[in-house]
Amino acid sequence: MRIYPAIDIKDGKCVRLLRGRFDNVTVYGDNPAETARQWEAQGGEFIHVVDLDGALKGHGVNAEAIERICGAVSVPVQTGGGIRTMEDIEAKLACGISRVIIGTKAVSSPEFVKEAVSRYGDKIVIGIDAKDGMAAVEGWERTSKFKAVEFAKMMEDLGVRTIVYTDIATDGTLAGPNVGAMCEMVKSVSMDVIASGGVGNIEHIRLLARTGVEGVITGRALYTGDLDLAEAIKTGKGE
Repeated sequence: MRIYPAIDIKDGKCVRLLRGRFDNVTVYGDNPAETARQWEAQGGEFIHVVDLDGALKGHGVNAEAIERICGAVSVPVQTGGGIRTMEDIEAKLACGISRVIIGTKAVSSPEFVKEAVSRYGDKIVIGIDAKDGMAAVEGWERTSKFKAVEFAKMMEDLGVRTIVYTDIATDGTLAGPNVGAMCEMVKSVSMDVIASGGVGNIEHIRLLARTGVEGVITGRALYTGDLDLAEAIKTGKGE
């Protein structure tokens, strides 16, 4: 199981939200590229970056910061937030991004996902953010008509190979992941499932390792020091 250290960018700074709320922001640093270098130095093998402004506004906002992150590390980087057009995808890949995460647009336009996958293959990842079991959109500001698992199956049918599954209720709380939801998702699809939300300590990493998820995204716990990245990576590998 892979550990994905997270960098959420708002106004060019590293931040974390509580339960996806833009009115509950904690700033952890003003140099996302330096943060990425720190995670790589501690053993990070894949960096997860979210353009929070982009997710809310519907277009890429922090492109320069993301490009600097890609230039600062040698490990692959995946990013999401405000990906709405093929040009958005191409711009992110041109920055050096390895995988582009599509969220809101995937819900509103499955045809867009189908075309993206046909063009870019496994560089396309779908972000499924669940609020009370329903897929949420537009920076988590509202929910869609799709149940998260039902939506994941739709994406799999379109050729998607990887999803990032976030439980909004636990995100940023450090209170523990929604293990039941992650187990249900892993059992429901054959795609790689990357779990996100609620990780607060090493025991939470152990719990998620038993669910069969491909990876775990962790952010706030790393910034607060409640979780050591090197230890989490070893645990994820079963060492």
